[in-house]
Order: sequence, then C-alpha cells, then structure tokens
Amino acid sequence: MPVNLIPKDVSSDLAGFNSVLIASCPVCPPMCIAMQEQEPFIEFFKHGTKTAAFEDYIQSIHDSLSQRGVRTGVFSIHAPTPMMCLWTEGQRKRLRKRAKDYEAVLILACDSGTESAKDALKGTDCKVIQSLDMDGVINAKTSIHFPFTVVMERHNEAGHAGEVRS
Repeated sequence: MPVNLIPKDVSSDLAGFNSVLIASCPVCPPMCIAMQEQEPFIEFFKHGTKTAAFEDYIQSIHDSLSQRGVRTGVFSIHAPTPMMCLWTEGQRKRLRKRAKDYEAVLILACDSGTESAKDALKGTDCKVIQSLDMDGVINAKTSIHFPFTVVMERHNEAGHAGEVRS
C-alpha cells in the first residue's frame, strides 16, 4: 500500500538558492499526482512508463524556478527493488554525484526517501527540501484499459472511491 503524498508550497524554502536539483522517486509521487489530477498513471504507448501528470508537475516546478533565474536539473531514482523508498548505496552515490553542482535538492518523495536523500548528501553543503507531505497510506483500485493504459482510483476499506486513510 503506497503512501499518499500532497504537494506543498516550498517557494520560501527555495528562496535564495541559485541552483536546485529536482529529485524524485518513481512510484508513489507519480501515482499520487496522477490520482489528484484524475489522469492515467501510465499510458504506455503515449509516454512509456513515465506518468504524464507527474512529468507536467515537475515541469511546472522547473518553469517556476527558471522564471526566478534558478538553474535546475532533474534526477530520478531508478528502482531495482519493490521497496522504492529504500535506496541502494548505488542510488545514493548517483544522487550525491549529480547533486554536487547544486545548492539544494528538492525531493519529491515520502519521508523515507527524503531521509535517504539527506543521508546520501551528508557532509555536503547541499540542502535537502521535501516538497510532498505524507498524509497517510492510500489504497487504490487499479484498472488497465486498452491499449495498456493504467488508471488508479482511490479506494477506502469499504470499497468506496475517494478516501485516504491517515
């Protein structure tokens, strides 16, 4: 059962930084943004395994920072294990290497992913800022539509759509 993540305004946290790396986990954040936007999680033949709603969300962050003259980059954690928020040493090294040219990392992840990023960047001057709030776990009803479009809808324990358990 994935965690439910809600975007939060971090513009004041990012004030004063000239460079920000936007780093994201590949499962819960895209799934939550897609459900919040009522968009498909995966449209394989349109976007591959990327979630269009989440990519648009990342682009909106990039655009907002760029308008303020902030240099940005995007980094995604590759997930070789089912436990996406438990990063391998290799993933931590990749983040550290990529973040060395940035003043801050804006992490789109749960609390565990944020702690992994902080641990990976320990001993550097790079500040880690979490941009998604966890507000509980979420159970989703998943359906697959032709041609391989995955849609997720929130479900509570009683089987009704729309509720998040906290």
